[in-house]
Amino acid sequence: MSKTLITLFGAALLAASTLLYAQTPPAAPGADQASKREKMKAAHKKAYQACEGKKDAEHRDCMRTEMCAQAKDPAKCEAHWKERAAAFNKAYDACKGKATGDEFHACMRQQHVTAKGK
Repeated sequence: MSKTLITLFGAALLAASTLLYAQTPPAAPGADQASKREKMKAAHKKAYQACEGKKDAEHRDCMRTEMCAQAKDPAKCEAHWKERAAAFNKAYDACKGKATGDEFHACMRQQHVTAKGK
């Protein structure tokens, strides 16, 4: 009799815990990602408006400066973008002699993969 009672009690606890868990709303998948995306869009829009009227390299530099000014760690952001610019310039110099656009793009992709692997 006691084994049956313990088994029934265990089953009742299991059923109760399952019902309680089912009432807890799960966190929406990607909710955190969506909020980060919205913040990034807002920051980009603000930077774009601040840099309107500038062209080419001046526009790129302005956008980088504006976006990094809004970052949690502006110095780290600036260092990251300077590193990326250096890697791009190195890849560009290695690939600028390619005859066709397709060869150039393939070379740039390869250089990018090589730079990431280091």
